[in-house]
Amino acid sequence: MTSRRKFIKDTAGAISSVVFTSCGLLAAAPARAQAKAAKRTPVMVNGKRVKTIDVHAHCLIPEALALLGDEAKSIFPQTKGAQQFLIVLEERLAGMDAQGVDMEVLSINPFWYRRERDLVTQLIKIQNEKLAELCATKPDRLAAFASLALQFPDLAVQQLEEAVKKYGLKGAAIGGSVGGEDFSDPKFHPVWAKAEELGAVLFIHPQSTPELAKRFKGNGWLSNTIGNPLDTTIALQHLIFEGTLDKYPRLKVCAAHGGGYLPSYAPRSDHSCFVSPQNCNPDIVLKKKPTEYLNQLYFDALVFTPEALRHLVAQVGASQVVIGTDHPIPWEEHPVDHIMSTKSLSDAQKIAILGGNAAKLFGMKT
Repeated sequence: MTSRRKFIKDTAGAISSVVFTSCGLLAAAPARAQAKAAKRTPVMVNGKRVKTIDVHAHCLIPEALALLGDEAKSIFPQTKGAQQFLIVLEERLAGMDAQGVDMEVLSINPFWYRRERDLVTQLIKIQNEKLAELCATKPDRLAAFASLALQFPDLAVQQLEEAVKKYGLKGAAIGGSVGGEDFSDPKFHPVWAKAEELGAVLFIHPQSTPELAKRFKGNGWLSNTIGNPLDTTIALQHLIFEGTLDKYPRLKVCAAHGGGYLPSYAPRSDHSCFVSPQNCNPDIVLKKKPTEYLNQLYFDALVFTPEALRHLVAQVGASQVVIGTDHPIPWEEHPVDHIMSTKSLSDAQKIAILGGNAAKLFGMKT
């Protein structure tokens, strides 16, 4: 196994000349550590101070990556901002200030679903401990989603309970499937039951749609541009159509990237089993129309334009939308402006999306 020291040295050269602190997060290289944070300007709506909460922000934990040896380098996304996944606290806070974000809920995209049990047990224990440790240094600015080894549902149940009760994490970040196995599979039901019991939020962040890798080749980074929203769309549709959301009606699910394509064409779902009943399971009788389940799910506002946000709100309700930036990847650098410039939203709806909905979802003070 690659030593922690060697991992630090290799990653620093490959990513961005960074060093680790004793607390297991990152300190900046000297020049970066001395950078002054941007002054945080309070966000105001109609004279009212609003606490802004970003539910979609990423990081990586170096001690966990060190367990993977040289393979760890492949975990970093090939994007702008990738080096900032290794958190420099002052730099991260400055980036949040520049965006007008008061609090980020950090998550780690699952890269461990194919790992063997002993390794993934150790890896996730480190990640959840270090996430909690980081958040404790700035509890007014940072919160986090836990990591779960969903390929071992019994283990994931234990990890989720420990993450919420022992570490105070807000729920868990999960992929769009587990190696192609959809979340509606009964094997995962104990995890959803535990999440419902704990009131833990499950943040679905896609990992492309690997089955279509050949189709995604070519210009445009289609594995992400198309693959990520599609992965979320499939995950949500299975949760709806297989009756999982009926079985766990209090389950708190938040979907990245505006829920993928589902909210953009949701009404088609209401017609599918009428048009082709032979392609639907007669033993599954949903309690509501498929589109109505969207009103109990949550969606981040990472949809880029005021018109797209207007449509998302019209489909799912303003009470179900929260800020999502994908920080430090620069998909949405002006999340507050995006919401404020959506003229179809009332002041009350803007306040809710900027932070009120997330505060209610996570049980935070506004």
